[in-house]
Amino acid sequence: MTQTSIWQDDQHTAQYAELCNALYERELAILAQADLSSATAIQHRIKSLPYYIKRTAHAMIQSQCPLDLDTVNGSWSAKQGTKMPLSGQDESAIWQWYQTSKPRLGLVVPVALTDRIILDCIDRLDKQGQGFRTNVCGWFREESKVQAQTFQLLKPNKKVMMAACCGHSWQNNKKVQPVMPTLRELLLSCAINWQNFKQSLFI
Repeated sequence: MTQTSIWQDDQHTAQYAELCNALYERELAILAQADLSSATAIQHRIKSLPYYIKRTAHAMIQSQCPLDLDTVNGSWSAKQGTKMPLSGQDESAIWQWYQTSKPRLGLVVPVALTDRIILDCIDRLDKQGQGFRTNVCGWFREESKVQAQTFQLLKPNKKVMMAACCGHSWQNNKKVQPVMPTLRELLLSCAINWQNFKQSLFI
């Protein structure tokens, strides 16, 4: 066995390497433009990059996601709808879905911004069962109307989750160039259980 053959099946070597390269390029470009106050902050970010990039690339290669994997750009791709997929997303339907699904910590949830849908995950549950907190967007409770001004919790379905994974964007009810999901969102995309949105996969 040669040294080359040892790595032949390691995470589909060529795709994995290409994907890591694309993710590194993107993250370094983001770091170059970031408003970080100290060299220490930059060092911490750079130090953590190898772990998160390798983990994300591996998860994307192994994912059963029904989307096309673009290793050159480090992203998922699928046909974009003409409008944001918000059909059936009225507030009562959304909360009925979450109440019946009994969400758990780590569940991947979609959140609509003004121009696109992002992926977030539950990191804290209300003790009375009246809501939950997500890692980025904060608390969501049925009676709360404040957060709806800037973003809206959605119930997951295939169209919504696909749009979020691909970074599809819309302005004035017209589709525009997709936004590149963050490294965190790409990792969350690999935890989506496409057979049962009420549960997340372990990655």
